[in-house]
Amino acid sequence: MRYVILMITLLLASCQAKEEEDHAHDANGGHAIEVAETPTLDATVWTDKTELFVEFPALVVGAPSRFAAHFTIMDKHQPVREGTLTVSLIKGETGIRNTAEAPDSPGIFKPTLQPKEAGNYQLVFELKTTAISDRIVIDPVTVYDTLEDAITALGTEETDDGSITFLKEQAWKIDFQTTKVVEKEIYETIPTSGRWKVSPSDYQTLIATTNGKVNFNSSNLNEGIKVQKGQLLMSVSSAGLTSNNLSAEIQKAKAAFEQASLEYERKNQLFESKIVPKSEFEQVEQKYLVAMSTYETLNAGYSSSGKQVLAPFEGYVKSIAINNGAFVSEGASLVTITSHKTSLLEVQVSPSYATQLQNIHDIYYQNCPNHWSSLKTTQGKVLSVGKEVESDKPLLSVFAEINDVVEMPEGSFTEVQIAFGLSKSAAVIPESSLLEDYGNYSVIVALSGESYERRPVRIGRRNGEEVEILGGVKVGEVVVTRGAYQVKMASMSGQAPAHGHEH
Repeated sequence: MRYVILMITLLLASCQAKEEEDHAHDANGGHAIEVAETPTLDATVWTDKTELFVEFPALVVGAPSRFAAHFTIMDKHQPVREGTLTVSLIKGETGIRNTAEAPDSPGIFKPTLQPKEAGNYQLVFELKTTAISDRIVIDPVTVYDTLEDAITALGTEETDDGSITFLKEQAWKIDFQTTKVVEKEIYETIPTSGRWKVSPSDYQTLIATTNGKVNFNSSNLNEGIKVQKGQLLMSVSSAGLTSNNLSAEIQKAKAAFEQASLEYERKNQLFESKIVPKSEFEQVEQKYLVAMSTYETLNAGYSSSGKQVLAPFEGYVKSIAINNGAFVSEGASLVTITSHKTSLLEVQVSPSYATQLQNIHDIYYQNCPNHWSSLKTTQGKVLSVGKEVESDKPLLSVFAEINDVVEMPEGSFTEVQIAFGLSKSAAVIPESSLLEDYGNYSVIVALSGESYERRPVRIGRRNGEEVEILGGVKVGEVVVTRGAYQVKMASMSGQAPAHGHEH
């Protein structure tokens, strides 16, 4: 019975302690008023180098405010993983500052400031890493005398504005990118297609310089294989032939050359001694030069395996005209090499655009899948514009020289847009920003670092990867160019993700 009474006593004491913990009391034993929650502020600033999204408690005199400064490198939208961040609160010539020597976690710096005097200030963030440095100013920022003043001015309740929450930690883990809506010159275009070709100057066909049997140097000599300059591709051997035997011809030419050389040296000495006339010496000299040229020509590229066929430059095998082991005659085509240094684009256009083709400004094309480039940016040029059509060729051809790395195979097709006429200034975004639903377009607009909005837009002209916006977004606003679909899915989940920042 004593144990039962003891357990009941302990249980009652535990409940009383729990009640006292849940309900704070003042010095007189009454319930204390709960401490008011400090309002939280946030700001987002985009520069050419970085994006700053910062959250911090309202600045109050004498109260420490810990910042959660999220820094993102704009290129590829990656978190800043190293470096220092100095945050300063400046009024006139005076102020306070604090430096975070490293991120608390990838992309997030957490410096602290404790203001000393109320008023309006500049809040300055100075980021320094091994790769970049950036300075961002938020002006003005208010420091309040008391917490009550901050609550009165800012309130404490969070309002739901219907925006989409997508955390920086989520964006940093995926292929994500944002960019500003800019004002640019944009042209009318003719949408069509083009076919990739190789410039004729980039081809070279190697021929047999003697009769004989072809022997490939490698078993994997096939069309499309890459070759280096001077690489041995094959050899042509006339060994065993009773006629046109190169080995015998070389020996015969060598003997003639050696004999002519001896005669030349003898006559040269006699000529210098004025024993033989100049005309006789010149005849011997000419015979010597002919014999030397004949021997060197026959012997050039010759080895024990026969006449060597070498790649004249670095490139690719376009075609092979002969089989391994086959007999060829002198002058026969063996292999064609191409360097692919210069590409040609043949564009087919309807004759109804003949007038517009007289004023071509630029040609946009895809040098690899889903990547647009243009003549103007790569310093290419239009070579010719067709003037006639025929019954079997009803379209006009435009040939352009492409000074660009083309990853598409020769003979393949690409989307093409021919820009012509006069330009106009317009709001422009990358084509990759567009979300399409049954012919209607929308974009994801970044309202802040972690707040987004899906907004319908009207589009106009297209210039390669850039699209004119007729309505829906304004110049200076920030849109998502990669990862828009993931943000859209977050808006459809119906539940905001738990915030990962600890303030």
